[in-house]
Amino acid sequence: MKPENHLTEKYNVPVPRYTSYPPANFFVNEFNNEDYIRAIETSNHEWPDNISIYIHIPFCPKICHYCGCNTHLTRDTNKMRIYVDAVKKEILMVKKHLNPQRKVSQVHWGGGTPNSLPIEMVEEIMALIHLSFSFIPNPEIAMECHPAMLDENYINALVKTGFNRISLGIQDFNPVVLKNVNRDAPEIPVEELVEMLRSHKNMGVNLDFIYGLPFQDVKSFSETIERAAKISPDRLVTFSYAHIPWIKKAQKILEKRGLPEATEKLAMFKAAFNILTQNGYTAIGLDHYAKSNDELSIAVKNRMLHRNFQGYCTRETTGQVYAFGATGISQMESAYSQNVKDTMQYVAAIEKGNFSIEKGYSLNKTEKIIKHVINEIMCNHFISWNEAAGKFGVSESDVKNTVAFDENLLAGFVADGLINFEPGEIEVTDLGKFFVRNIAASFDPNLKNAMQKFSKAL
Repeated sequence: MKPENHLTEKYNVPVPRYTSYPPANFFVNEFNNEDYIRAIETSNHEWPDNISIYIHIPFCPKICHYCGCNTHLTRDTNKMRIYVDAVKKEILMVKKHLNPQRKVSQVHWGGGTPNSLPIEMVEEIMALIHLSFSFIPNPEIAMECHPAMLDENYINALVKTGFNRISLGIQDFNPVVLKNVNRDAPEIPVEELVEMLRSHKNMGVNLDFIYGLPFQDVKSFSETIERAAKISPDRLVTFSYAHIPWIKKAQKILEKRGLPEATEKLAMFKAAFNILTQNGYTAIGLDHYAKSNDELSIAVKNRMLHRNFQGYCTRETTGQVYAFGATGISQMESAYSQNVKDTMQYVAAIEKGNFSIEKGYSLNKTEKIIKHVINEIMCNHFISWNEAAGKFGVSESDVKNTVAFDENLLAGFVADGLINFEPGEIEVTDLGKFFVRNIAASFDPNLKNAMQKFSKAL
């Protein structure tokens, strides 16, 4: 499937990534610690019942120029110790407000570079989580790891602590690309790291890549993805580089080194799509791929895929997210809550026994309906008006009115072959999957009046 250039130009406009609805740009500073406590207690009576824990480790020994995450440049283990103690205390503070009957289905460590922490500190946090909560059978416990900072001893310790999925942030195999984005290449070949991981029973392996970086082109990125396909991870991600220099000043360096044009960037995405789907991978949502027998592939075939800030997940592992650490975003059914970004400010608040909420958002029923419709489009490329109406106890016309549904306004997507109208439902076509962010945005009434900036769709 190859989108024509005119479609690329037409749909390459700023739109949200919709990892949440409303997007984080809409969070308000008026949301405070008391609001967060009320949201936690309310979440005990909402679906999903499971708990998903996110641990944010902001530390990096070196900052990659493309990075859009909240990071803190340090190798100081004393600073790490103070931070880890605060995270442990925050976990206990949140636990007081959670129903003890609820179970953890997912633990995800992100950053930053989580594996920059001494393994003993990782073990401390995981021991506290296991002591404080009960778990569902076969929970997913995952960590995002920088392969340049990973070895067999660290891997063995992670497994002993309970981790069963590791995501390796490869970004690109081309050393020229890595050098120009200020990212260290791993000393141990990725193939060997994957073998080390797979020597442990039931260990899931993800490989993560970014396209749209300086010195990438279709040929070089295809070579990277072909190598990745030979390594044969369980899951693979091709993230579109999000250029937001008005937020992340370091990204201006990449402008000077030359960013690929939108058409070249889309060509990289298409090349990766073709390589991976021809090698037995199922396309999952916007940018993920999974082997055909993976639980994510099964979920998407059954139109049962979900997504939260941790990424795509199944109904079994879906949980309301409670985030710990600086800049962590909790994602409950009726509210979002984000911690302060400054690491020391976060630590100071927690040490005093206070939460460190910087901003958040409380959703009303209207916004929950919009969130559901957008999530279904983004995850399952499909929306059933009857199913949505039943979920919220309203009529189909109520759902359509809530998302400002107008068949005439969607006619452009139909004409371009991006969506199909069926009785009572809308389905995104294979071609439309390339432009799913644009399609999802058409069901977002708030976007029409939004002044916030977003990265471009392509």
